[in-house]
Amino acid sequence: MTLTIGTGPFGDRPAGTFNFPYDAPEGVLYVEASPRRVRVVVAGETVAESSRTRLLHETGLLPVYYFPIEDVRTELLEPAELTTHCGLKGDASYWTIRAGGVERANAVWGYQDPLPQAAPLAGHVAFQWDAVDEWWEEAERIGVHARDPYHRCDVVRSDRHVVVRVGGEVVADSRRPSILFETGLPPRFYLPADDVELDALEASGTATACPYKGTTSRYYHVVAGGERLEDVAWVYDDPHAEVERIAELIAFLNEKVDLEVDGQRWERPTTKFS
Repeated sequence: MTLTIGTGPFGDRPAGTFNFPYDAPEGVLYVEASPRRVRVVVAGETVAESSRTRLLHETGLLPVYYFPIEDVRTELLEPAELTTHCGLKGDASYWTIRAGGVERANAVWGYQDPLPQAAPLAGHVAFQWDAVDEWWEEAERIGVHARDPYHRCDVVRSDRHVVVRVGGEVVADSRRPSILFETGLPPRFYLPADDVELDALEASGTATACPYKGTTSRYYHVVAGGERLEDVAWVYDDPHAEVERIAELIAFLNEKVDLEVDGQRWERPTTKFS
């Protein structure tokens, strides 16, 4: 799926709606129907399951699944006192989940009378991601946050000459990187271990998860040139199939190390995601 063709938001048959032409300086909403069957589980009980969720894209935020209330086990929900207001969507009501002998306070919200520009959310509720024990898309468990259908990861083998320095000392030198191009993030250069000064790496015990790449197997501090940079290198030993080419390769955080590509220094980006 792409942004500009077919059912993409700027295609000839868009699947969703924008909040245009409303004057909304707070940001932009795009709501679209998702074709994926989505299920949420708390303490072993399925609280919601639907093949007709709506996916909300909102300026500066991660995508959020909204479930038709008919596809939610409302007997497991108890109205909460909490209410919030959003300048784009309106007033939100909240519910507490009571399922499987546990309670998850204020874990569900919905806009019972949304503002006109958020009308597609009427009759739907959303779940706090971390208040749910399991999220499933079809028969595949997902983590971190809902996956964006317009987010893409491409791993491309390259022959660029990549040099990584810390404190002026070379810690990696490779002419066979695999470059990960990921939507919204700077390119990441994944290097064979043979091209890295492994003595400069110190295992940190840190791990991170990504809904598109998987869970990192190893994070490293780098000690070189009189400097010690924490958690600036990582490895995915068993990445998702879509990015399997990065398996067992080592990447460095462009934002912290000095990176040179084909003799040119790369400016450090301002993002900090692996």
